[in-house]
Amino acid sequence: MMTEVMWFPGRQRIEQSTLTQFMQHVRTRQGFTGIDYHSLHHWSVQHRAEFWSSVVEYFHIQFHAPAEAVLKNDKMPGATWFVGATLNYAEHLLRRADNQSAIIFRGEQGKRVVLSFADLTEAVTAAQGGLIKAGVTKGDRVAGVMPNCPETVIMMLATATLGAIWSSCSPDFGLQGIIDRFGQITPKVLVMVDGYYYNGKTIDCLPKLDALQQAIPGITQSVVVPFIRDSVTVQKEKTLSYSRFLDNHHQTLHIEPVAFNHPLFILYSSGTTGVPKCIVHGHGGTLLQHVKELGLHTDLKKDDRLLYFTTCGWMMWNWQVSALALGATLVLFDGSPFYPSPTALMDIIDEEEVSVFGTSAKYISALEKAGAKPDKTHQLLALRTLLSTGSTLAHESFDYVYRDIKKNLCLSSISGGTDIISCFVLGCPILPVRRGQIQCRGLGMDVHFLNDNGQSVINEKGELACLSSFPAMPVGFWNDPDNKKYHDAYFNRFNGIWVHGDYGELTDDGGIIIHGRSDAVLNPGGVRIGTAEIYRQVEKVSEVLESLAVGQDWNGDVRVVLFVKLRERVLLSEALLEKIRQTIRTHASPRHVPAKIVQVADIPRTVSGKIVELAVREIIHGRPVKNQEALANPEALAYFREREELST
Repeated sequence: MMTEVMWFPGRQRIEQSTLTQFMQHVRTRQGFTGIDYHSLHHWSVQHRAEFWSSVVEYFHIQFHAPAEAVLKNDKMPGATWFVGATLNYAEHLLRRADNQSAIIFRGEQGKRVVLSFADLTEAVTAAQGGLIKAGVTKGDRVAGVMPNCPETVIMMLATATLGAIWSSCSPDFGLQGIIDRFGQITPKVLVMVDGYYYNGKTIDCLPKLDALQQAIPGITQSVVVPFIRDSVTVQKEKTLSYSRFLDNHHQTLHIEPVAFNHPLFILYSSGTTGVPKCIVHGHGGTLLQHVKELGLHTDLKKDDRLLYFTTCGWMMWNWQVSALALGATLVLFDGSPFYPSPTALMDIIDEEEVSVFGTSAKYISALEKAGAKPDKTHQLLALRTLLSTGSTLAHESFDYVYRDIKKNLCLSSISGGTDIISCFVLGCPILPVRRGQIQCRGLGMDVHFLNDNGQSVINEKGELACLSSFPAMPVGFWNDPDNKKYHDAYFNRFNGIWVHGDYGELTDDGGIIIHGRSDAVLNPGGVRIGTAEIYRQVEKVSEVLESLAVGQDWNGDVRVVLFVKLRERVLLSEALLEKIRQTIRTHASPRHVPAKIVQVADIPRTVSGKIVELAVREIIHGRPVKNQEALANPEALAYFREREELST
């Protein structure tokens, strides 16, 4: 299934890429004899111990105690990587101590802060002292309700240096949403911002602090970080301002060596079907997977500047911070990407000379709908890679990027998840970009698409699965002593095989197409349809801003219902209904055409921006949505309840 090539790297870019240099390294050290990416991928999954050892060697991962064995008990779950080795994730992110910019912060209100690597180390040292004074030791939890700002990175790194565990969510989470997460992990220290800015509005967070302290037992100290105020004066017991917390005269940074799988982060599932699962990730697996993805797949180097539009409640925050391990500069942004104008982030890319920009597929689609043409209004001289994730990147978004953003650009659609704090399929600087496809399977990741019989298929839709173990598998779930929740989440479908929950296909040219989440797949007349197949076509209709498709139980079968959010002052007329149906019928198939199309004022999303088909499916069937606190806009669910259109 050959598809249109949108971009191909030039010879110079291929030769100068870190991936090409890594291939030369493994040829010399490990006996790899291939000549291209796909042969390297094959070798990396057939010789996983040698591959991951090469990653350790190439990226100078520093073990305090060496590994007795690279891989032991090779099965899923249960595999153990780098047995006996000790290291520390934060130590690798703080290896540079010079005056090169480590962090450049840009806020939507125009604030700009720059920290050098030397500044960062000094700040982490002071924060570590504050944590030690608060009684934090190895294994304790430190939780942050924080925006994407330097203080969040500082507190995370200070936590990790001690072998304590960091967990964060963004300040736009509702009170119950924060309690649902942090209440399960009982943090010793809570770090909270005083407020944040979004879309020109100022939101005060301090009213949440007392309620959190009362609801979450075990918090011995809270730290308030000023963000919307110049300073914060705190007069409450067990609560300090950030400046007082840092004022402890701690001058020597201590690095605590920990086991390869020692917990580093606790992340959370979306929580749209119940209380969020607490997913624990370790120092070693996180570090190795991130330097591999940032260094080899993204081609990030020490002179690069990475801007990823994310919040601290999304795993892409943890992923982007690891760029410091490669000596690159983080450009942090917090606020609305469309304030004060749709090109706000493009302005920052120009002003800060960003070379790698990451965002969501939704942002790219919204930028196009807003009529932005950055290639006409911006220079984007340094920008060479654009990353997209969060949902499937439509074929038409590929067209938009190369037509209206920049032609000479590696557009890397990437897909993975909180579950592995990284990616299964992603970009490659030495491969072409094909329209509508993710470029490749990740190195060391034995990714296949399985049909209902568990057979690996090509050019056929199936379940995304990983057949062999890898270092970034979760340490486990918090409060899951017999690993039952962990096993049920990934290994119930096919024993010993990680089934991720994505529905897609591997093409014969090595690319990947994701058709949506498996649990949201539509099944009219027994034919499986990925929701992304419908969204892709609806995106072509200019009157539609976004859409959501679900299956409704109807007369012993399932019928497809499409909800559409239209442009302001546009109504769903018969002419527009027919235009939507005809677009889907012509470009997909008659089976893809929804039985019902219904206009709604808004589409419900999680706080990380993903639309929630499952919650809407529950609503239209009259069933309760278990955890509305996981939604950024739970009020939108009201638009789907008891719709007269769905009764006939």
